[in-house]
Amino acid sequence: MLKQVLVASALAAITVSAAQAQTCEKNFKVSGIPLVTAVSFKSSQSFPKVKQAQALKRLAQAIAAEGFSGITVNEELGAIDAYQETSGSGRPQTLRVVARSQGGGTLVNAVFNIQPGQVTTNDVVRTGMCSIIRSAGG
Repeated sequence: MLKQVLVASALAAITVSAAQAQTCEKNFKVSGIPLVTAVSFKSSQSFPKVKQAQALKRLAQAIAAEGFSGITVNEELGAIDAYQETSGSGRPQTLRVVARSQGGGTLVNAVFNIQPGQVTTNDVVRTGMCSIIRSAGG
């Protein structure tokens, strides 16, 4: 019985580790209805040997390089907020990236939101978002 519990625990730990080890592209998810509701694009990736402070600095630089404005970095929360206004409507799209310490590394989560009536393609957002997230690794 104890052997079965240990095997089950080991398998659960491997499953969790494998999920965390997935790439940004595999973790990419979209919610909302284009043109009708706001749409949220989310993804994450783990960086096992990267310290949170270094990841946060790299992420802020990548966000600036992607053309975002209003970049604010909250080191205490490990969060970066930014926006971009590309439609000419005065209604910005927002980005929040969070870098959290995880074991000896860092887990990066990102959420990009567009407002109702705005559209984009998943591929464009996935490419840009994953480029930003991957920058945490150096």
